[in-house]
Amino acid sequence: MKDFFSKLLTGMSLGIVVCLIPNALVGEILKLIIPYAPWLQPVLTTSIIVMSLLPVIMGVMIGIQFKLTPIQTTSVGLAAFVGSGVTTVAADGTMTIAGIGVVINIGVTAAIAVLFVQFLGTKLKEWTLLAMPALTIFIPGIIGTWTLPYVQNASGIIGEFIMYLTSLQPIVMGALIAMVFSLLIISPISTIGVATVIMLSGIGAGAANLGVCASGVGMAIASYRANNLGTALAHIASAKIQMRNFFMKPVIALPMLCTAAILGAFGGYFQIEGTPYSAGFGLAGFVGPLKYLDIVGWHIGSMTIAFTLFIALPVILNLVFIKLFEAKFRFSKAEDYKVTYE
Repeated sequence: MKDFFSKLLTGMSLGIVVCLIPNALVGEILKLIIPYAPWLQPVLTTSIIVMSLLPVIMGVMIGIQFKLTPIQTTSVGLAAFVGSGVTTVAADGTMTIAGIGVVINIGVTAAIAVLFVQFLGTKLKEWTLLAMPALTIFIPGIIGTWTLPYVQNASGIIGEFIMYLTSLQPIVMGALIAMVFSLLIISPISTIGVATVIMLSGIGAGAANLGVCASGVGMAIASYRANNLGTALAHIASAKIQMRNFFMKPVIALPMLCTAAILGAFGGYFQIEGTPYSAGFGLAGFVGPLKYLDIVGWHIGSMTIAFTLFIALPVILNLVFIKLFEAKFRFSKAEDYKVTYE
């Protein structure tokens, strides 16, 4: 079971990297540039389209981890898409594809699909090409649509807890929300999804951004010694790359959690704000700092605060806590952050 879970999480993590990082890298920056360079609009549109393919790519990546055949692998990808919640069908039959779906349910559906195709194995013989894709989308895929509402309701409970935190004193609220989002960003739960469902805004959204930033920057620093520079920097765009490692050894997130608490408290004190649609991005595409500056205005004071809280302090605090937890407490080591592509 541990090996199964490890392969599942690795596939999910790699799928997220492939589909979400292109938009995370250029999305917010392009939104600023496009009014002056409209010819760049196709680039932004393309990155958004690719995001909606996350369920398929995640399913395929999971299939690769389990060394399935090409037909089995693509069948898992199709089933994951069916159970993802990325599509909505109107009463008139019009179908809309938007968003990235419910990541947890994508994983649940893909796990069922993997077990299903492994069970079928070679039983279908010459009917494999004809029957396996259809059976996989009609059985595991539809099971995924049945589990989808329950998974969404479970995510709603987290949203209700975060809404309660917004009623607390700003500094305490900032610290706690930042800590919650620093953990959500390395879990299968979508930070953006939670933030938009509960319409998290104001200081709460700012704290969420700082929490995501703490994990992204921290995981990039911690993983650098075990991975190459490109892989390390990819954590800033999506710390979910560490999802598998986090579930195998949760203590690796302690330095980032401590950093998030301090950043969130400062966020509450300095009134760092955001919107429901920016909360959960952190430093990816510079969404967090850019949205804060867009709200409060671009001046020396605000730019200094943005640079300090979103870039300087995350680096300094994470370096201190990573060193502390590795050298002093020996809770973790560099190899714990190794990202594998096989």
